[in-house]
Amino acid sequence: MATFDEIKHKIMIDPLNEEFTKRDIPPLFKASKEATIAIVGQAPGRKAEESQLFWNDLSGDRLREWMGVSRETFYSTDKIAHLPMDFYFPGKAKTGDMPPRKGFAEKWHPLLLEEMPNIETIILIGAYAQKYYLGKSRERNLTETVKHYQKYLPDYFPLVHPSPLNIGWLKRNPWFEEEVVPDLKTLIN
Repeated sequence: MATFDEIKHKIMIDPLNEEFTKRDIPPLFKASKEATIAIVGQAPGRKAEESQLFWNDLSGDRLREWMGVSRETFYSTDKIAHLPMDFYFPGKAKTGDMPPRKGFAEKWHPLLLEEMPNIETIILIGAYAQKYYLGKSRERNLTETVKHYQKYLPDYFPLVHPSPLNIGWLKRNPWFEEEVVPDLKTLIN
């Protein structure tokens, strides 16, 4: 069994991450033996990479609101692990950020999760996390997967991304904040 520091070192010396390591950018994730919940999102944004603090933006503010936890609790507790689909900012695309690199989560998530035996639920934020973890068991699209979130409990809790870019989705799907968010808060607290 590897320690989290050993896994981090392996990630940093992996040739696929060489450009980040050369620029002194460490992989951005948080893992703890005490973690009972893991949050799997897309990849760190530019602000998160610069501050070395995951979910350090408006998306993070909304996610913490949905979870019913303070910013302080979100960052200080060892009960919540953070495992993005890629631990590095992938760069900008025409609309939003580029997707996480293929194969990254497949390579590193199993090693980290093996060291977190108390994980009860993995919160899957967005299509990339849901595709990787739910595979063919997910619904025909993200909206339907999130709408049928109870089907995946207690192992997984699929969510839409809390990005301000998704405000239209939230308005078109009021059931999310009426039904899903209260159940997420209950799970967390």
